[in-house]
Order: sequence, then C-alpha cells, then structure tokens
Amino acid sequence: MNKKDKPSNKKLSFSRPVEKHFYELDQTYASSNKSLIAVFLTLAFFGVMGMIWMIPFPQFEFLVKMNAHTFLNWGSFFIAIVIYAYLKLAPTLSYAVLFCIGIMSFFIVQLEYVERDGGPAVLLVCSILALIGLVGLWLTAKPVQGQANRFLQLVGVGPVWLWSKVFEKLNWKY
Repeated sequence: MNKKDKPSNKKLSFSRPVEKHFYELDQTYASSNKSLIAVFLTLAFFGVMGMIWMIPFPQFEFLVKMNAHTFLNWGSFFIAIVIYAYLKLAPTLSYAVLFCIGIMSFFIVQLEYVERDGGPAVLLVCSILALIGLVGLWLTAKPVQGQANRFLQLVGVGPVWLWSKVFEKLNWKY
C-alpha cells in the first residue's frame, strides 16, 4: 500500500455548523435523485405539519373574544420551533423555508374548509401524505455504498439542504 492509497486522517473544518450537515448529506445521497427527495420531503413535512396543526388546542376565552384563536394552534408552535432551529443553522435559507411553510399553512387551512364542508378529515389526508412522503423518502434516498444512512438528518435538515442547492444554482449566498 503506497502513500496515495492511505485514507486521509485529516479532519475537515467547516466555518458554520450547517456546512457539516450539508457535506454529510451531499456525501451520503450523492447518487440519489434530488428532485424525488424534494417531492417526498415536502409531502412528509406538509403531512407532519398538518397532523400537528390538527391537535386540539385549548380555547382561551380572551382569545375567542379578540377573534385571535383562529391561527393559534400546535402547528404555530411547531412552525416557530422549526424556523428558530433553521435560523440558528442558516438564516437566509430559513426565510426560504418559512415562505414554503406559509404556502403549506394556506393549504392546510383550505383542507380545514373542505373538511368543514363535508370533505375528508384533514388528519386523515395529512396522515396519508406524511406516510407517502416518509416511505417514498426512505425508498428514494439511498445512501452511497459505505456511507451511513442519515435518514433522520435528512428529515431534520433536509429542507434547508435542498434550498441550499437552489441557492447554489442561482449563485446566491446563504
């Protein structure tokens, strides 16, 4: 074995913690179809957010009087936590994710209106979408041979990772 064949023991250094996550995901899912990952990750995120949104929230009298109870639900707390976590990782990318969450919130409210008018339950629709998204993601996101499967990291950091790919294509700094 010559010097070239030896694995490098040098540690990679990253200027920001998010770059380590992006590097690991890039290495792990280099051969996976990023478009399919984006579709299934979006379905999974939407489904989970919709399920959390539909958990009954206590109706406080003062909020009902002010008509401020409409959008205060567990989904609001979920969104706040997710955006805070992404803000700590990559602020610019978190704004792109927040924009997508705003669109998803609109569609969840539309599903609530459909349910109110006799359509399928939002919880059922979102559960099916989350299941399709997670199973599709599991089947689509195949790690490169020899790489650890980073499925949980993909689900957690995946949205900002995918947005980083869009920003890179557009030559925008994040």
